[in-house]
Amino acid sequence: MRLLARFFGFLFATGAILFVIGAVVVAAGIYFFSQDLPSDAALKNYEPPVMTRVHAGDGSLLGEYSHERRLYLPGSAIPPLVKQAFISAEDKNFYSHNGIDPEGIARAVLANLTRTSQQGASTITQQVAKNFLLGNEKSYTRKAREALLALRIEKNYSKEKILELYLNEIYLGLGNYGVAAASLNYFNKSVTELSLSEMAYLAALPKAPNNYHPFTKRDRAEARRNYVIERMIVDGFVKRADGEAAKKEPLGVNPKAIVPTNYASGFFAEEVRRELSDRYGEKKLYEGGLSVRTTLDPKMQQMARKALTDGLVRYDEAHGWRGPVKHIDFGADWGTALADVTSYNDVRPWRLGIVLDMTDTSARIGLQPSKDRSGAVDSVRETGQVSASGIAWTRKSLKGVFIPGDVVYVEPLDAKSGQFRLRQIPEVSGAITAMDPFTGRVFAMVGGFSFDQSEFNRATQAKRQPGS
Repeated sequence: MRLLARFFGFLFATGAILFVIGAVVVAAGIYFFSQDLPSDAALKNYEPPVMTRVHAGDGSLLGEYSHERRLYLPGSAIPPLVKQAFISAEDKNFYSHNGIDPEGIARAVLANLTRTSQQGASTITQQVAKNFLLGNEKSYTRKAREALLALRIEKNYSKEKILELYLNEIYLGLGNYGVAAASLNYFNKSVTELSLSEMAYLAALPKAPNNYHPFTKRDRAEARRNYVIERMIVDGFVKRADGEAAKKEPLGVNPKAIVPTNYASGFFAEEVRRELSDRYGEKKLYEGGLSVRTTLDPKMQQMARKALTDGLVRYDEAHGWRGPVKHIDFGADWGTALADVTSYNDVRPWRLGIVLDMTDTSARIGLQPSKDRSGAVDSVRETGQVSASGIAWTRKSLKGVFIPGDVVYVEPLDAKSGQFRLRQIPEVSGAITAMDPFTGRVFAMVGGFSFDQSEFNRATQAKRQPGS
């Protein structure tokens, strides 16, 4: 009996000594890693870089300028289900842990011991500490400092504030920071309009945006999105039937298109950008979140551009045909070769075409196919015809103008006939400015034939000839 008591006494003493040693080691570790730890006060005064947006007189968007494409949203403006999607994807115990998730750490350790790929265990709070205060250095020292900062952040800030900071700062691929900008630029929707499938895809991206690219890695992107939906179902945020229906939907990524007036207003928008840069500086322009309303009248701008380009084309065509844009040798798939030829997007409805074959009365052309954001060429091949009337301005025969392989600009005669007129980029250029002489408001400005061809603005940057 005495021997048994001594044994238990020995165990207790050993345990007490080990506990004291462990406590000393933990305290020493906390003291060591706390040295020079950044203050979390920066979170209280957080002013993120936000994009500047320039609007026409009617409110339509002319341009966006930013180093980081971001629109800041207060937490109250972000729908609860969007928040829950990110919590399910990144940190299911977010509302119950104190900044560090022991369950997540244990799960990651077990996964890393049994798998070849490494799994992290950072909570949303730890990611806020890393993104705002520590940087992306991969080391155990940084992880320890990150954990200590997470504990401090949880003590000083509410869960909703931490989640607001996270959802506005996180990088979500394709140059987008935060859920508001990503929602607009992936789906052309505000955050409040997102479907379950769409919000789950955005929540899938923080892990590794480049690994779930919507165009180049579509299968992996859909698999990761479906994983997030499944987590939302398991966590009780979504009904099973709704989740299964969302999994069957395509990704539906529809990058925000340039508004139609932008094709006509490149020179005007660039002039505004220069003025903002001179007046407020580069930092304010690209990070200050300015909202700029200009005097541009989009309808008048369209008319001014058409008047100038029509006049330049008439003058240029009166001086004859100068030859094709380029000549290329093409095989069975002419579309791939043609897609690689640089074209100007702001001269539409003109399009690049390649002469495929010809007769005495017409030439068959293939129209340049589009590319998606991954650079893949569209598989659809469009063709059309250029008849003798479509080249009448050249005062030459078809065989005197074309040979197969010539790349030229063409313009459709109408929407349905498949007939095209030959065009060429004018050598001569010009400018138009329309303004109110009493107030100085500029309603329209065109600084040349094509902004894609040259950003030199002849309305504001060219010197006048004597007598003009």
